[in-house]
Amino acid sequence: MSQSASLATRIAGLDLEAAPGTRGAGLSDAVLSALRQGIRSGLIQPGDRLREEEIAEHFSVSRTPVRDALRRLLERRFLEVSGARGLMVRRLDRAEVFELYQMREILEGTAARFAAENASRAEIDLLTDLHGKFEAATDPAEWQRLNKQFHETIAGAVRNRFFHSPLDELQDFLALLGPTTFSVIGRASPAAAEHQRILDAIARHDPDAAEAAARDHIRSALSTRLRMLAA
Repeated sequence: MSQSASLATRIAGLDLEAAPGTRGAGLSDAVLSALRQGIRSGLIQPGDRLREEEIAEHFSVSRTPVRDALRRLLERRFLEVSGARGLMVRRLDRAEVFELYQMREILEGTAARFAAENASRAEIDLLTDLHGKFEAATDPAEWQRLNKQFHETIAGAVRNRFFHSPLDELQDFLALLGPTTFSVIGRASPAAAEHQRILDAIARHDPDAAEAAARDHIRSALSTRLRMLAA
């Protein structure tokens, strides 16, 4: 859904995960979780203004838990104060884009390494299926969705309980980048070839090759992202 649609329209599909009757910090956590999901999914986009009253009305809660959730997003630098417009979802500057992709290369490379060591036959089959669907897709939104599933499947094969927290945090910030790199004409084909390299290395349980292929994939994505920023 485009950013031209009102925020109220775009967040219509967001629901609180808290059980009925939740109070205090639990309700604030539920609002925070829903807003994070909205940012990740693209329903809430960089440049959007977040209004307490609008969000409280949508979730049928008081403004207090909404205010707390917005404060926590501001502290984590997902939001910024923009003069009279109030709180807005922020955009990453060029230096932050470099730093984000630097960490992404490390984490995605590590995920591919661990997946090559630990992936089950079922996980490899799922990666193969997702890769085939990616190659057959023709729409940037579908490429983005399948790419996300591909990388999530790799992360699911890591088998290290300490790995997922930093990767989860990274996913939030990736949403602040704006439009997908698959919106760039010609990006999908090399991305498919890069996925194939990662998949082949995981399937033959070659950690070194899997990590190298994943790192190359993220560096290629960064190159595309920088072209988008320069346009």
